[in-house]
Amino acid sequence: QVQVVESGGGLVQAGGSLRLSCAASGSIFSINAMGWYRQAPGKQRELVADITSGGTAAYADSVKGRFTISRDNAKNTVYLQMNSLKPEDTAVYYCNAIMKEYYHSPRDYWGQGTQVTVSS
Repeated sequence: QVQVVESGGGLVQAGGSLRLSCAASGSIFSINAMGWYRQAPGKQRELVADITSGGTAAYADSVKGRFTISRDNAKNTVYLQMNSLKPEDTAVYYCNAIMKEYYHSPRDYWGQGTQVTVSS
């Protein structure tokens, strides 16, 4: 059984920083892309940033220059460093990983979500 668990959310003032972590565990054969999505109240879930197994990262325009995604392949972990946070960054942040379990085809796995609240 594979698990994806996020941590690091919380309440921060505008201009502050937070670091999210997401660790995948279980019977993992391989992990392709890992990424972070977010969903604000009344809005659709949107991609924030993702990173390939080779380290190529991509970002939503709204977070470029403020957020940095990174991963530690040895630990099956992805991080999101969020700086210069704005109230509009307030959302539930979800970790996503495209993984292959042993004897299964690759598919999406999601974490349970972690709340990030930025006060003005």
